[in-house]
Amino acid sequence: MDGTLLDLAFDNFFWRELVPARFADRNGLSATEARRRVTARFDAAAGTLAWYCVDHWTRELGVDVAELKRGHRHLIRFLPGAPQFLAAARLRGKSLTIVTNAHQQTLAIKVEQTRIDQLVDCVVCSHDFGAPKEAQAFWRALQQQRPFDPARTLLIEDSLAVLAAASAYGLANTIAVRRPDSTLPPRAIDGFAAVDGVDELV
Repeated sequence: MDGTLLDLAFDNFFWRELVPARFADRNGLSATEARRRVTARFDAAAGTLAWYCVDHWTRELGVDVAELKRGHRHLIRFLPGAPQFLAAARLRGKSLTIVTNAHQQTLAIKVEQTRIDQLVDCVVCSHDFGAPKEAQAFWRALQQQRPFDPARTLLIEDSLAVLAAASAYGLANTIAVRRPDSTLPPRAIDGFAAVDGVDELV
């Protein structure tokens, strides 16, 4: 979802700028020191479900993450061409499922802002499975809840770690997004077929 259909610019701004700034204010720190401390905690949790958990970071940083997100939800937007891509895929009879690591509270805020849930058949949150998309446990749980044929399923994703996990599970078709953040230039992608954005697939 984030970085594939929704612009990762919001998340990058939120976690790299807003959260450290709020942490600095609450703890009387300089912006540089706050960013250093917050980034170290983020790095320690990378690749785990905690990294994506609003409740975890609210406790860890003493910042009401959900409230901060709600206050800036007007910045949440689709990547260019994403709604048109979903509409085109649906017209072709494709089953569309969003699989996201976003915490349930984050998901609710983004759905409220974009109504993205109305453009797909189903939204699956990794927190409901107790494992992030980077883990094989997620794919096993997804297979049980929403059976799919790995040989006929396409995963479009900005996270290379998630793409690697999906490939390891057996998904034969994967595409990486080179430009998940519209404010940044495209990334170099090795090892996966890639597009700048899903609009190229329409």
